[in-house]
Amino acid sequence: MIELPRVGFGGAPIGNLYQAISGEQARATVDAAWDAGVRLYDTAPHYGLGLSERRLGAALAGRSGYVLSTKVGRLVVPSQVREDDEMFDVPVGLGREWDFSADGVRDSLEDSLARLGVPGIDIALIHDPDDHLDQAIAEAYPALAELREQGVVRAIGVGMNQWRAPLRFVQETGIDVVMLAGRYTLLDQSGLPLLEECARRGVKVLAAGVFNSGVLATSTPSGTYDYAPAPAPLLDRAVRIAKVCERHGVSLPQAAMAFPLRHPAVASIVLGARAPEEVLANADLWSRPVPEELWLELTAEGLLT
Repeated sequence: MIELPRVGFGGAPIGNLYQAISGEQARATVDAAWDAGVRLYDTAPHYGLGLSERRLGAALAGRSGYVLSTKVGRLVVPSQVREDDEMFDVPVGLGREWDFSADGVRDSLEDSLARLGVPGIDIALIHDPDDHLDQAIAEAYPALAELREQGVVRAIGVGMNQWRAPLRFVQETGIDVVMLAGRYTLLDQSGLPLLEECARRGVKVLAAGVFNSGVLATSTPSGTYDYAPAPAPLLDRAVRIAKVCERHGVSLPQAAMAFPLRHPAVASIVLGARAPEEVLANADLWSRPVPEELWLELTAEGLLT
């Protein structure tokens, strides 16, 4: 079974999520994560149509002792039509193509290895198969399982921002890892049934989206929840959580990072960053202990389930 570091780096922002950043800034951000002790790095073809993979591979070249994760399910293909960029600043001439077939999985991984500049990958995740679930289980999973047997990948799994479909994978296949984004956080513990099943079956969980896309990223809750403006009732709840945190000398983002790791199924949290300053700010917080009394009070106040 693969061993996972406690904290990981999420590569979506260095793939020009929301807005473009320079190659120099992307490299400095990865370097800052490395210097902070981060040894788990996650990316995907989807992130900037391969840009995140290319930048991450270049930054990690010559280094060792890290765990590298990428995804399958979207092929990067030539395209003369500027498609919906899906929140990424992407170049003209490339597009995305859904493909959860066995051949598509093999082609996707081969392309990813070339962009990353590595002969194999530690973790390969089936990425967002929400509308292709049966095919992903029947075709994508067996293809990855074969690649795992061949030693091309060390561990396989699924990465999604919902919990019900990953639960099917856990129950019906032999995956090693689940990346769950935003469904086991201070504001949303709906993914608990999935985590409980993962704990029973020995499947490791990577908790991503711990800030729920922004609302928990600062001590004053604001901004977005799941990439849309945070609804007023949810924002009010976040404010109440922040006040409890303050009483215990803990910042809201510090608690947001610490919370998922309290569950025995969660091996790692994965934090995206687009600048070295973000990495340094998070590193300062994830290294601080959180008193048990905070969780007890949040539960007593009905703010945690």
